[in-house]
Amino acid sequence: MAFVSGIRRVLGGGSSTASSILQSHYTSIRFNTTLTSPKLFISGLSRLTTDQKLQEAFSPFGQLVDAKVITDRATGRSKGFGFVSYATIEEAEKAREGMNAKFLDGWVIFVDPAKPREPRPPPQPQQEPSETGFRTNRTVGWCG
Repeated sequence: MAFVSGIRRVLGGGSSTASSILQSHYTSIRFNTTLTSPKLFISGLSRLTTDQKLQEAFSPFGQLVDAKVITDRATGRSKGFGFVSYATIEEAEKAREGMNAKFLDGWVIFVDPAKPREPRPPPQPQQEPSETGFRTNRTVGWCG
């Protein structure tokens, strides 16, 4: 009997406390994910999405500084992600909340804060040619 009254309390009058706990948990998560830069990373783009379409989709949320779909150098096709920059962080936060997990050109896109570019490792030194002008192959085994 105590079990049933406990469930009634949770479902009835106690639900406001449960919802307030969930609401406070949600707002704490939301405050922990605030943006530090007005630049956003958009993933899940269709191969048909262009810079212009990306700009049109994100322009209702504020003043866009830049909208760029990253393309493959060889083929010129979209790599499936891009970047959008706003004038202020507040506009970027609105765009992130408004466009995350929405459809663009038939694909679900995801909007995250952009991370700074990581430095690339230095290039490997080239082997020096031998006296004959040819490089030696250090492969062990028969190559015939």
